[in-house]
Amino acid sequence: MILRSRSAVVTGSTSGIGLAIARALAKEGANVVINGFGDAGAIEKERAGIEREFGVKAIHSPADMTKPREIEEMVRLGERTFGSVDILVNNAGIQFVSPVEDFPVEKWDQIIAINLSSAFHAIRAAVPGMKARGWGRIINTASAHSLVASPFKSAYVAAKHGIAGLTKTLALEVATHGITVNCISPGYVWTPLVEKQIPDTMKARGLTKEQVINDVLLEAQPTKQFVTVDQVAALAVFLCSDAASQITGTNLPMDGGWTAE
Repeated sequence: MILRSRSAVVTGSTSGIGLAIARALAKEGANVVINGFGDAGAIEKERAGIEREFGVKAIHSPADMTKPREIEEMVRLGERTFGSVDILVNNAGIQFVSPVEDFPVEKWDQIIAINLSSAFHAIRAAVPGMKARGWGRIINTASAHSLVASPFKSAYVAAKHGIAGLTKTLALEVATHGITVNCISPGYVWTPLVEKQIPDTMKARGLTKEQVINDVLLEAQPTKQFVTVDQVAALAVFLCSDAASQITGTNLPMDGGWTAE
């Protein structure tokens, strides 16, 4: 267990990529703070399951990623409960698609707050403790859209490009303190959210399930395969290892070749 005695905060981790990362860190011995909204019973089931399966401590923070004070308190909760926050994974994110002239201002503000500013607030709270201990791992979930753009996703693409820049800047600031800062940029990841979109798209476009997957969702990914949440989580675990101690300031695509074109 390479992360025994370490503790992690993973935002947006009650489902999908974030939950997979939290579970993978716990499997390697880390105590975890999971964060996010959802059904209270389902969240408790996941939290208790992490403790039971991996023999670590797990707590849930309901911190709202649009509220800086709640984000800071989430980090403080991890420090009070576990004694430290050694690993911070900024994973929370939302999406909204619209032509820019029709893009609701409140949606722009919400996406920038959750997808970009929340990472800044969490990092700002966690870095002093990491510096004091001389060790830390900060991982930001970006996207292929941190490297390339798609139409009608102005806020999302802007936020993810911002995450890539924030990652580089912070990596330079903390390079001599035993702290690494990297971002992972997945392409389309197979999650329940993506799976639920398929029937509606089939109906709207008159396509088969296979056509929706290959010609709509995976059009940009040369491998024509989804990234899995476990693959993203495995990369996150590696970035926390001693073997990755000289990997910092990087943007690591995991997109089936999307951004190679």
